[in-house]
Amino acid sequence: HVQLVESGGGSVQTGGSLTLSCRASGYSYGSYCMGWFRQTPEKEREGVAAIDNFGNTAYADSVKGRFTISQDNAKNTLYLQMNSLKPEDTAMYCCAAGGICTMKGDKPSEVGMDYWGQGTQVTVS
Repeated sequence: HVQLVESGGGSVQTGGSLTLSCRASGYSYGSYCMGWFRQTPEKEREGVAAIDNFGNTAYADSVKGRFTISQDNAKNTLYLQMNSLKPEDTAMYCCAAGGICTMKGDKPSEVGMDYWGQGTQVTVS
């Protein structure tokens, strides 16, 4: 049974930083993609960043240079370091896991993401 549990969200001022964590359990596939997605009531869910088992990363254009996705395989944990936060980054952030990383336009795609966490709220004011 795969479980993804996010933490690290909160409220921060414009220009501030936050680090999100996603602890994974029950996921033991050799080839995988893990990613961060965000959603607000006004917008559909969008991909933010993704990383595969080779360490290849992909970012939405809107966060390139500000966000960094990383993973600690020993801790089964996925991270999203967010710097220079903007009000438009306000959203519910969810981590997801699947087989292969794909892109939809300039953003990581949720196609193939089979498992999702509950999310952690990030508010930038």
